[in-house]
Amino acid sequence: MILYPAIDLKGGRVVRLEQGRADAETVYAEDASIPAADFKAAGAEWVHVVDLDGAFTGKQENAEAVENILQSGLKVELGGGIRSLEVIKRWLNLGVQRVVIGTKAVTDPNFLHECLHNFSADCIAVGIDAMDGKVAVKGWIEKVDLSAIEFSHSVQEIGIHTIIYTDISRDGMMTGPNFEAQIELLDSLEIDVIASGGVASIKDIARFKEIAAKYDNLNGVITGKAIYDGSLDLAQAVSLSGE
Repeated sequence: MILYPAIDLKGGRVVRLEQGRADAETVYAEDASIPAADFKAAGAEWVHVVDLDGAFTGKQENAEAVENILQSGLKVELGGGIRSLEVIKRWLNLGVQRVVIGTKAVTDPNFLHECLHNFSADCIAVGIDAMDGKVAVKGWIEKVDLSAIEFSHSVQEIGIHTIIYTDISRDGMMTGPNFEAQIELLDSLEIDVIASGGVASIKDIARFKEIAAKYDNLNGVITGKAIYDGSLDLAQAVSLSGE
C-alpha cells in the first residue's frame, strides 16, 4: 500500500481546503518545493498534487510550482483541470508519472477512450469525487445525478487501471475516512483504488492497512491536512503503509 502525501496548489501556494470549499482555505507554504523536500526526506516515493485553480477554471496556472515539485525526485500524480490530450502530453513530457482525469471523464466519456489510445493506461487515473454517493465535478462545486459506484464500473469497463476515490464530506475535516464507502467500492471493482478524504491519524493508516490485507486492489491512501497540522507523522505513516 502506497502512502501519497498531498500538495494542493492555488495561486502557486500550498493550501488545504475544507470539503473543497474555496472560501475555507488555509495556506501552508508559499513554495511547493519545501513540503515536497520534506516528504522525500520522510521516505515518501509519491506525491499527490492537485492544481486547484485548474480544477475550478480548467486553466493550468500552477505549472511552475508543479515543476518545482518534480525537482524533488518524487513521483508525481497530478490532477486538477486536465481536460485535453495536449495538457496530458505536456505534463507527461515534463516528468509527471500519472495524470488524474476528473470532470472531463464525467462530461465526455469518450475522452477516456482517447486518453488510452494515446497514452499508457499506467499514466492515466480517474478521480471520482463523491458527495452522498453522487459524483461531483468542477472542483466539487457541482453534483451530478450519477452514482459514484456506477460511474466507477463504467470507468473500469473502458480500461482505466486506477481510480482515486474521495469522499468530499470528509476531505480536510480531520474526522476520519468513510471506510464503509471505500470498502464498498473496493468490493465492487477489480482495478486499483486510491483512497482519499479524512485521514486524520496513524490509526486511520493502520485501518487502511488492514483493509489492504483483504483487498489487494487498494493501491494506496492520500493524506494532506493531517501531515500539515502535525496529527500524522509522515515517516511513521510511510513506514507502516509499506510494511
